[in-house]
Amino acid sequence: MWFKIKSYLLFLLKSTNKHGVHSPFVYGLVTKCFNLKSNLNHKKSFQSLLNYYKNNDNVINVKDFGKGSKVFKSNNRKVSKIAKIAGINKKKAMLLNRLIKYLEINTILEIGTSLGLSSVAMSIANPNIKIISLEGCKNTATEAQKMFETFNFSNINLVVGEFENTLKTVVKQTKFDLVYFDGNHQKVATLKYFKTCLKNIHNNSVFIFDDINWSLEMQEAWNEIKTHPKVTVTINTHFWGIVFFRKEQAKEHFTIRV
Repeated sequence: MWFKIKSYLLFLLKSTNKHGVHSPFVYGLVTKCFNLKSNLNHKKSFQSLLNYYKNNDNVINVKDFGKGSKVFKSNNRKVSKIAKIAGINKKKAMLLNRLIKYLEINTILEIGTSLGLSSVAMSIANPNIKIISLEGCKNTATEAQKMFETFNFSNINLVVGEFENTLKTVVKQTKFDLVYFDGNHQKVATLKYFKTCLKNIHNNSVFIFDDINWSLEMQEAWNEIKTHPKVTVTINTHFWGIVFFRKEQAKEHFTIRV
C-alpha cells in the first residue's frame, strides 16, 4: 500500500499536462484523444457489460500464472468480485476505446483476457477490428467467452493456454497495430513478452503496459523497456506505460496526467 502511495506522489511531482508537452505528435495525442470526451453510446455499451458481471455470483477457481492477487485470499472467487476488483475500470476502458479510434488500430493482441472487459472496450471502438486475446486460466476464459457470445463480440478470438506457448505462435502469424500487456505482472515475464512481440512490429505499432507502477519490479521492467533501441516515444500515465516505435520521432519520455 505504501509503495503505491509513494509511487503516485512521485508521479504527480514529475507529471505534466498538455502545456508541458513539446512534441507535436504527443501533444495531438493528449489534446485529441486523452482529453476528449468518450462516445456516449460506447460508454453505455460498456456499462451494460459491467452490469452483466455485477449480477454474476458464480464462483470459479482461478489459476494465477503471474504475481497473483494482492486482494483475493483464495483462488475460489466470485465472477462479480473479479470484474469489480481485477477488471478494467470505466475510465481506463474508455481511454483504451478512444485510443483505438484515434490511432486507427486494426489488429490487436491482448495478453491477459481475464473476464474480457478490456477486450470489449476495444471491440466497441470498431467492430471491424481483429482482436486476439490470450488467457492462461481456463475457467476465467470460459466466463469471458460466454460474455463475448452473449453480446455478439464475434471479432474477438480468445486463445487459452500458458503465454509461454501461445504468444510465440500468435506473434508469428500476424503483425499487430496494438499489443496490450495485462498478464503476469512480473519483471522477467513482462520483458520476455515485450521482446517476443518486438519481432513482429511495424513503424506505427503501439504497446500498452498495464500497471507499470504496481510494484518495484514492474517499475524496473518499464525503465528497461524505455531504454530499448527500438523504442522512441514513451508515455507514463501512472496506470499505463505507452510505447511507440515511430522512427521519425526523436527519443523522448513523457509523464502525463490523464
